[in-house]
Amino acid sequence: MATYLFRLGRWSHDHRRLVLAFWLTILLTVGGLATAFGGTKNNKFEVPGTESQQAQELLEERYPAASGSYARVVFAAPEGQTLKDSSNAAAMNATLREAKGAAEVSGVSEPVLSKDGTIGYADVIYPTPSSEISEEAKQELADISATGEAAGLQVEFSGGIAAEEAAHGSESLGMIVAFFVLAITMASLLAAGMPLITAALGVMIGMTGLTALSSVIDLSETAPVLATMLGLAVGIDYALFILARHKQNLGEGMEPRESVAHASGTAGSAVVFAGLTVIIALVGLLVVNIPFLSVMGLAAAGTVAIAVLVALTLLPAMLGFAGTRLAKPNRFLGGRRIRKSAPLSARWVAFVTRRPKAVLLVGLALLIGAAVPATHMELGLPDGSSEPTSSTERRSYDLLTEGFGPGFNGTLTVVVDAPEVARDQQEAFGKEVAETLQDFPGVAAVSPAMPNEQGDLWIVQVTPETGPATEETKNLVTALRDEADKLPKDAHVSAYVTGQTAVNIDTADRLNQALPMYIAVVVGLALLLLTVVFRSILVPLKAAAGFLLSIAASLGVTVWIFQDGNLNGLFDVAAAGPIVSFLPILLIGILFGLAMDYEVFLVSRMRERFTHDGDAQGAVVKGYTDSGRVVTAAATIMMVVFGAYLLSPDPIIKSIGLALAFGILADAFLVRLTLVPAAMALLGRHAWWLPKRVSRYVPNLDIEGARLATT
Repeated sequence: MATYLFRLGRWSHDHRRLVLAFWLTILLTVGGLATAFGGTKNNKFEVPGTESQQAQELLEERYPAASGSYARVVFAAPEGQTLKDSSNAAAMNATLREAKGAAEVSGVSEPVLSKDGTIGYADVIYPTPSSEISEEAKQELADISATGEAAGLQVEFSGGIAAEEAAHGSESLGMIVAFFVLAITMASLLAAGMPLITAALGVMIGMTGLTALSSVIDLSETAPVLATMLGLAVGIDYALFILARHKQNLGEGMEPRESVAHASGTAGSAVVFAGLTVIIALVGLLVVNIPFLSVMGLAAAGTVAIAVLVALTLLPAMLGFAGTRLAKPNRFLGGRRIRKSAPLSARWVAFVTRRPKAVLLVGLALLIGAAVPATHMELGLPDGSSEPTSSTERRSYDLLTEGFGPGFNGTLTVVVDAPEVARDQQEAFGKEVAETLQDFPGVAAVSPAMPNEQGDLWIVQVTPETGPATEETKNLVTALRDEADKLPKDAHVSAYVTGQTAVNIDTADRLNQALPMYIAVVVGLALLLLTVVFRSILVPLKAAAGFLLSIAASLGVTVWIFQDGNLNGLFDVAAAGPIVSFLPILLIGILFGLAMDYEVFLVSRMRERFTHDGDAQGAVVKGYTDSGRVVTAAATIMMVVFGAYLLSPDPIIKSIGLALAFGILADAFLVRLTLVPAAMALLGRHAWWLPKRVSRYVPNLDIEGARLATT
């Protein structure tokens, strides 16, 4: 492996103009395709094989009028007045008339008022799913609020169609901080800029590629955010690994051409296998069989693959342009100190390896303590109550809760398939269905049963007494479905429960079921890969154990803040609620790959030292001293890139950003930079043990570069 990458790095250095032209051509070509064929992003959400999805497909097939989408317009009268007052009623009706004439709207329901008349709502109906509504139509709907507001009414929207978009500069903040960290680490402004340029180019290619594919795949709003987040982080890290090795080579007197090739062969090997672990973890999301997660994983995996290719080809070309200038560190940025040694890394690893048992015990105690809140984690999808109070979704949620009760925001749709009910019995059948549902404990209200044109499919809106994210509402869904399962087969009547609340419940259940299999697939494949990389049994097992501790700690802190409501003011969390149902599986996929990045880069240097001199204890100290500073910088950058997404108003993005940022903190600084050297010191030569029978079947990929001397 090292030999091939050595040659690739040298070729890229020698043909740097051709390599640069190639990547710029790729960017322009993909950009042209995005302009010509790019579609629109949507938040289409499907969970194949669940009852809620089955019911939705039944509605699309036989009750299309009920399978479209709607935006709910919510009105609130000025203080001391009601919506029944003539001036307020006129303003509300004028607003709804304007909505009825808006683009793509098929109808508007009659307004419904609360008992005291202070709050009301009406539904603006679209014949198509919300993902197919144009941006122009959404904006036109949002603009109708001006009519009611001019008369003194408060006008808000729910349903996600007319919600305002809030911009945030997460990527920019991450890049700015990354530049300063790189400048200090590399002691060079020129060197600091290179990883940022290569990472930005890789992300631009990845994002324009996704845009070009958006006309043929359902691309959610979250997928590009995740791909950008991960692409920037690993793109900077991978370039940093190779660049740091190149600067070390230059400092030891190696010529630039050979230094670039040698860095590509050694650090580049670590980059390849680190990237493979990330890609395996992301592609593994396919086993969950939830389309939007599959697309999210594949989009991020594609961006990571591009980051690896850019680091292995474009970076060596840029290093060729830089020549010997990188050998002259900036004294103002600490170059004189860097040329002498890396004393902090050396002192820390000396401390850890002198007291490995005590370090392991303290580290394990900290991780387990942070993980404790995860034992009561509740999963779900965020509702309007988790949105920031500045959003119209949150304000409409609060108004509807105040006027109609907490369950009104979590209405369930019961679909009854009754193809053999006679025409003269349909009215009585509909009343019987509604009365039966009204008798269920936990039901606040039931709408009249509404049949389709053929009279063989009915829908009933069931309003729970409790909010959409509560355990009581989940129990109600379970009870309704259990009762539906008792219907005799010979009656030819089937009933299903769907609606956004039921979809959220089904999604959480599906993800809980898929999680063990996902962990087995991802960790199993990665263990095999790490066994090949390190030719060891204990090192991969140690790496996986540390990762599981990091995941538990990250989930524990996320639960403590987002679910338990601690520090929610500091992190601008609107309201405590369940953890986003797909966050654990997404966190496992992303953090596992990133944890293995640091494991591969850190331990490969130890392996390299051990291969060259055979001193296991000395290899831990020397390998750590060589790589500790770079891993620290890489982890700091990763934390900043992920942590910057806490600025997002979207509660999903915010929780993902926090979980990943803390996960990196726990895994990089506590597990990889502290517990790993302690464990390696305790294991000694046994860390590199590989049974002879197994050794015969494990290829020697030479990521340490032992064969480069003959290249």
